[in-house]
Amino acid sequence: MSEPLPSGQFLGREAFAQRVRDALAQAAAEGWRELILSDATFEDWPLHERAVVESLHAWAKAGRHLTLLATRYDEVMRRHARFVVWRRTWGHLLDCRLCRTAAAADFPSAIWSPTWFVQRLDPLHNTGLSGDDRERRIALRELLNERIRNSSPGFPASTLGL
Repeated sequence: MSEPLPSGQFLGREAFAQRVRDALAQAAAEGWRELILSDATFEDWPLHERAVVESLHAWAKAGRHLTLLATRYDEVMRRHARFVVWRRTWGHLLDCRLCRTAAAADFPSAIWSPTWFVQRLDPLHNTGLSGDDRERRIALRELLNERIRNSSPGFPASTLGL
C-alpha cells in the first residue's frame, strides 16, 4: 500500500511540483484508470523530469485514460521534451484538449483523479489545495468538464506533413 497523498493547503512552486510528482507516482502505483491534468500552459509543471515521465510510463496501460487540457501547448513542446516523447509513444491513451478562447489567468491548474485532486487556486503564487475530499473533487470535475466541453482537439502526437 502506498503512502497517502497530502491533504490540505500548499504554498510555493516546489510544494506544487512535489504534489504533481507524488500524484503521478501514486497513479502508477495504484493503477488509477483516469487522470485529468489541466493548466493554461504547463510551463512550470515538472513534466520535463525523468521521474515524472517514468511515473507516467509506469501508469500507461490498456484501459487507462489521460485528458490534458490547456489554452496552448507551445510551452509544453519547448520545455518538456521528455513528456513530448512520452506523449508520442502513448498518444492512444491521451486526449489533449485546447481551449483557445479561455483566459489563461482564469484557467484551472489542477490534477483530478477519481480518488484525489490537487488544485492551484492562485497559479501566480502557487497556492492551492489537495486532498481526497469528495465534494471538492466533484466540484473540480464539473469545472474541468465545462472546459472540456468548450475545447477542441489539440497537441497532436505527431505532425504529418505532405
